[in-house]
Amino acid sequence: MSSSTASVLQQNVKLACIQQKVQSDKDSNLTRASQLVSQAASAGAKIVVLPECFNSPYGCANFPNFAETLLPSPPSTQQSPSFHALSDMASRNRVYLVGGSIPERDAQVDGRYYNTCLTFGPDGRLLDSFRKIHLFDIDIPGKITFRESDVLSPGNKISLVRLDGYGTLAIAICYDIRFPELATIAARRGGAFALVYPGSFNLTTGPLHWELLARSRAVDNQIYVAMCSPARDMTAGYHSWGHSMIVDPMARILAEADEGEEVIYSDLSDELIVETRRSIPLASQRRFDVYPDVSKGEMIRFEEPSA
Repeated sequence: MSSSTASVLQQNVKLACIQQKVQSDKDSNLTRASQLVSQAASAGAKIVVLPECFNSPYGCANFPNFAETLLPSPPSTQQSPSFHALSDMASRNRVYLVGGSIPERDAQVDGRYYNTCLTFGPDGRLLDSFRKIHLFDIDIPGKITFRESDVLSPGNKISLVRLDGYGTLAIAICYDIRFPELATIAARRGGAFALVYPGSFNLTTGPLHWELLARSRAVDNQIYVAMCSPARDMTAGYHSWGHSMIVDPMARILAEADEGEEVIYSDLSDELIVETRRSIPLASQRRFDVYPDVSKGEMIRFEEPSA
């Protein structure tokens, strides 16, 4: 577990969130993602984040049609064109690429699908594969009803990705941000310098909770938070909120997109993390004689680093 004021980010780094407009054609989405990743890299970003379902329109009806099999890894190009496109984007631009998410078809169990984030290193090697843990099942009367669990299955492991030269990045997807335990474990047990959430909130949950949750996870854990949404498309079946944002350890918004296609950037510094934790020393003030330390749970499961 990291000390309250120990360094967690080895050097300053520019992070980019790509708020991509997603089309109904997978090849077009992969091509556009590649263009935007190159744009972000040219602007100096070393960590680049794509949105949830960047290769597919978001929606239960679309997941099976756009799903790709990822195992055994590495998959063939025929199995997963998105895997190979992401690997190429990362290596060609020499960036760490958090590949938003794609619908994954289970190669072993027929009819089982996941919402999966692939992260690649600057050499194009897969560093991590994370399956969304908490599925988006909600019913807000008069507003929106949605059940990812009608099609998707949940993942069961926490994702902490080691970025050489920088430190540990924690990755989860969209609805996962509503569960603070994940972020607490990532920050306190994993020593993460940032929490990254590709996500696609909608026009009901977005204005209610998007900014609130980003800033809450930042202030809870005193690290950076990045939320990366698809651009809003009112002709699509699901209307994403947009407003991708990067928040600092003091919960200040450093960068925020509007609703259209856009790339946002922010420089992350260890100095700010350390200063925040020194100024407001939550770690040394916790009362584990009164309540349990969730980061010490023996049943916590982590994604194993890719070979």
